[in-house]
Amino acid sequence: METENKKPAVSDVGAWAMNVVSSVGIIMANKQLMSSNGYAFSFATTLTGFHFAVTALVGLVSNATGLSVSKHVPMWELLWFSIVANMSITGMNFSLMLNSVGFYQISKLSMIPVVCVMEWILHNKQYSREVKSSVLLVVIGVGVCTVTDVKVNAKGFICACVAVLSTSLQQITIGSLQKKYSIGSFELLSKTAPIQALSLLVVGPFVDYCLNGKFITTYKMSTGAILFIILSCSLAVFCNVSQYLCIGRFSAVSFQVLGHMKTVCVLTLGWLLFDSELTFKNIMGMVIAVAGMVVYSWAVEAEKGASAKAIPFTKNSLTEEEIRLLKEGVESVPVKDVELGESKG
Repeated sequence: METENKKPAVSDVGAWAMNVVSSVGIIMANKQLMSSNGYAFSFATTLTGFHFAVTALVGLVSNATGLSVSKHVPMWELLWFSIVANMSITGMNFSLMLNSVGFYQISKLSMIPVVCVMEWILHNKQYSREVKSSVLLVVIGVGVCTVTDVKVNAKGFICACVAVLSTSLQQITIGSLQKKYSIGSFELLSKTAPIQALSLLVVGPFVDYCLNGKFITTYKMSTGAILFIILSCSLAVFCNVSQYLCIGRFSAVSFQVLGHMKTVCVLTLGWLLFDSELTFKNIMGMVIAVAGMVVYSWAVEAEKGASAKAIPFTKNSLTEEEIRLLKEGVESVPVKDVELGESKG
């Protein structure tokens, strides 16, 4: 019994670890690929289209070889989800372009309370005082270590609102679709990835042109850039799978809260690998954020324990005596002929 109880915990930790490692890895790879000091590949939306194209290819191979089973999800739901997801990606890119980095970080932090409100409206989900307090602690911590200059304008504010609302709705929808159609994380991803890939590869170059004034066709590819694009796409497969996996196992709020661990990792790795400045303010913010994540984990477990106690005990198995009495009861009932309605016993 002890080993059975340990299995879900181990796989849960594995899902989070995969998401954190792949997300941090893809950020580092993209930083080298897209920065002016690296390969200056400034086509973020098109690159995301490449990511989903590779993910779709992996899903296709998995289904063809029988490693995963394709389940039915209505096309209109897949299209709706893809539209929301693509609005999230495009909105985030435009928000970063039109707003200061400080306001962009604030808009990302606002996703946690927005997800909480959306889940309350859509699913009538309630949160304890401890969970609310820990979420606030995480938001403050990440805010302290990431938010610097805060400048906003009307267009940037609208794009940020679209990005936050669509991203929050997308993450809630991932969990809802998995539960509604009893579909696994990878199976759902393999259905949505082709639609997202096709739409982003068609629309992406024009979105990128609006962002930086250049078409991808004008970019001169080098061997190094191609290798980093392949690395970015490979990490994106793990990142996408682990995102669906984590939200399916936990919730959109948990994904957002513990997802800020990636921010802490990125800041630390930026200091170690890219000589980025790490101030006392950054360190204090990271400590507060990590403390908030620990408190959140404890609060969620406490909530689960309280819910388990509130549910009356029910038997999962019958005793031998109950099985014997059940057999005797069945044998004592006369068998009826369904067609004639006559007793044969």
